[in-house]
Amino acid sequence: MRAHRILLPEGWPRPKGYANGIAAKGTTVFLGGQIGWNEKGVFASGFVGQVRQALENIARLLADAGATPESLVRLNWFVTDLAAYRGNLKEIGRVYRDVLGPHYPAMTLVAVAGLVEPDALVEIEATAVIPD
Repeated sequence: MRAHRILLPEGWPRPKGYANGIAAKGTTVFLGGQIGWNEKGVFASGFVGQVRQALENIARLLADAGATPESLVRLNWFVTDLAAYRGNLKEIGRVYRDVLGPHYPAMTLVAVAGLVEPDALVEIEATAVIPD
């Protein structure tokens, strides 16, 4: 039995790189927004580098909670440069799969004017459910 059920109503097109929704049961883990800096507060170089670091931070927090990337049910992305996101989709997809694998939870991406940390280009919130 699958830990989570991907929601895809009949007749809807299959989304690419995300899920429209996921039904899950278990212990919920909420992660605050992760930005593209490491444990020493040093930012990765460039947009894709910051995406990788933010995703690695999420993976590390999931492991600390006893979860895996497959436990993810939702990611909320906040980016300061929508053109940088759109212009690097292939690289972002590659980085995503390198860090989190081929699991695609429900996702939202929003362009924002800025983030609390002035050098942050991306911030990603995550919600995971560890199956019972």
